[in-house]
Amino acid sequence: MIRKGKRPFFLLSLITYHLSLMEKIVTIFGGAKCREESEEYGQALRLGRLFAERGYTICTGGYLGVMEGASRGAHERGGRVLGITMNQFKSEPNRFLTEKVASAHFYERLQNLIERSAGFVALRGGAGTVTELSLVWNKLQTKVIEPRPLVLLGDFWRRVVQSFQENLVVSEQDVSLLNFVDTPEEAVRIITERVEGKNV
Repeated sequence: MIRKGKRPFFLLSLITYHLSLMEKIVTIFGGAKCREESEEYGQALRLGRLFAERGYTICTGGYLGVMEGASRGAHERGGRVLGITMNQFKSEPNRFLTEKVASAHFYERLQNLIERSAGFVALRGGAGTVTELSLVWNKLQTKVIEPRPLVLLGDFWRRVVQSFQENLVVSEQDVSLLNFVDTPEEAVRIITERVEGKNV
């Protein structure tokens, strides 16, 4: 049961989520420091292309590295690319965005990345990527947002989550909310099956 104080936020989240299903928006998380020749940049590029070919909008933090790779891949296929930027950052967003949504601060940026999306893919990154992943995961655990696919791309995520289980309070039920995959194709399949299944 949803407590009275949480109802307005939950209802807003619910409305935003169903709009995201109609628009088919997928958020891709990952580090800003990787180079174009890195594995994760290539994975992001492939994800952007595959999702755009299926009519999905790509949403990222809007800057370099994985964010650029996913944006570029979608842009090359004529897809819509949302960049959730932040006013406090001095660096310029990547050139492949078709739309920019400016945020005043970190939490607003995180909310914009999460609330508007029907699914998520996390690639290798740093503290920012772990923060984004953790917030989505916690929102799914606590049912603050409706169930939606959270996909972790790369074998290293299994070791990261195993370390969480060994050293933090993370249950098997918590881990069941995550989808571990090794290829962009698997990530796309999981999200498209879940999203398009909900739209039938």
